[in-house]
Amino acid sequence: MISVKHKGDFNNLERFINIVLKRDYLNILAEYGKRGVEALRATTPVDTGLTRDCWNFEIVSSGNKTTIRWTNSNVQNGVLIAIILQYGHGTRNGGFVQGIDYINPAIQPIFKQMANEAWERVIA
Repeated sequence: MISVKHKGDFNNLERFINIVLKRDYLNILAEYGKRGVEALRATTPVDTGLTRDCWNFEIVSSGNKTTIRWTNSNVQNGVLIAIILQYGHGTRNGGFVQGIDYINPAIQPIFKQMANEAWERVIA
């Protein structure tokens, strides 16, 4: 036998569920998408500035999952420049240009802010 005892009410949970049901969370995700773009632009290494200026985001819903996807449209000769800046790349003469981890430090604070805000909304 399973027994559940509870004190208080479910007002906070009901408020959170109503936000989710009304899809108000899409506005919140859009705000974090914009913040992510700003953070990525601020940390992208700059030569011409093209990669920095090509950051964007999209919100993708599929089934019961919604995702913020940050994108960069700077492609040169079929190569995503943001990726080779991040991870490095080989050169024509057999050398290697070391990457710079600029994406993770830019985006991690955004993830933490999202998690903290979500938690605050649940317990508020």
